[in-house]
Amino acid sequence: MSQSEPAASGPAELLRRRLDDDPSRPLVTYYDDARGERVELSARTFDNWVAKTANFLVDGLAAEPGGRVVLALPPHWQTAVWLAACWSAGLVAEPVDPAALRERAAAGAEPLGASGPYILAAAEEVLDVVLADPGLDTDAEEVVGLSLHPLGGPLADCPVGVTDYAAEVRSYGDRFAAGPQVSPALPALDVTKTTFTGAELVAEARAAARKWELGASSRILVDMPFGTLDGVLAGLVAPLASGASVIIQRNFDKATLDRRLTVEHVTAVAGLPGWKDASGSVRRLA
Repeated sequence: MSQSEPAASGPAELLRRRLDDDPSRPLVTYYDDARGERVELSARTFDNWVAKTANFLVDGLAAEPGGRVVLALPPHWQTAVWLAACWSAGLVAEPVDPAALRERAAAGAEPLGASGPYILAAAEEVLDVVLADPGLDTDAEEVVGLSLHPLGGPLADCPVGVTDYAAEVRSYGDRFAAGPQVSPALPALDVTKTTFTGAELVAEARAAARKWELGASSRILVDMPFGTLDGVLAGLVAPLASGASVIIQRNFDKATLDRRLTVEHVTAVAGLPGWKDASGSVRRLA
C-alpha cells in the first residue's frame, strides 16, 4: 500500500487509484462451479460496470447521496459492482445473504425485515422471496432484479413492478461524476447492525490488508457472502486497498481446488471450509 494515500479517502478513491496504477490487470475474477462459469474483469472493465450502475442508480432510479440500497445478492462479480457503484454515488449499501432470506421466510419471519425508504437489488433466484415480504410495498422505493446471467441476459420472467437490471444498465454512460455532496464522511456500508462511513471502511480495509499481508502481487480466493464486514473486506475493499486481485468463488466444488490454486496463482484464501487462519478469515499460502 502506498504511504501517500490520503487518510480520509473512500472506497471510490481506491478504485480510481487502481485505474491510475494498472487499469488492464485483473481486479475481479468470478467462478460458479455449479454452472461452470468463469468471468474475469480488469480494473477498467470493472470500473465501466460501476459507472454504468452508478448512473443507473442516480439518473434512472433518482437515488440521492445518503440513500440506502439493500443488496439481496449472492457472492458474485455483479454484487461487487453494485457495492462500488453505491459508494461512488454516496449511497449506503446494505448487503444481505439470499440464503439467510430464504431461511427467515421458511421460519415464518419477514425475509428482509428492512424499514424504508430504500432501493432493493435482488437476484432472480430470490425475487419470489423478497416480493412476498409484506413490508416491501411501503418501504422499497424501487425493486431491481438481477439475472446474474454470465452473458448479461435479462430476467427469465420480470415481475410487475420490478426493473430488469440487465435490460436497463447498458444504456447508461460508462463514466460517472459524483456530485459535491459525496464524500468519505458519508455512511457507506451497513452490515450486522453496524454502519461504516466510506473513510471508516477504507481504514478497516487497510488494517485488514496489513493483517492478511496482502500486496500488489496477491491473489485472494474468497468463498464468503458479502453480508458481513469480513466478506466485504476480503471480497473487494482490502484487495482494492492493497493492489491485490480477488477471485470470488460460488458453489465451490472442492475437487477443483488444487487446480484452481495453481491456475489462478492464488496466494491467500478466505472462507473455504477448514482453511481459516487462526488469526482471522484469510489464510496466506506458502
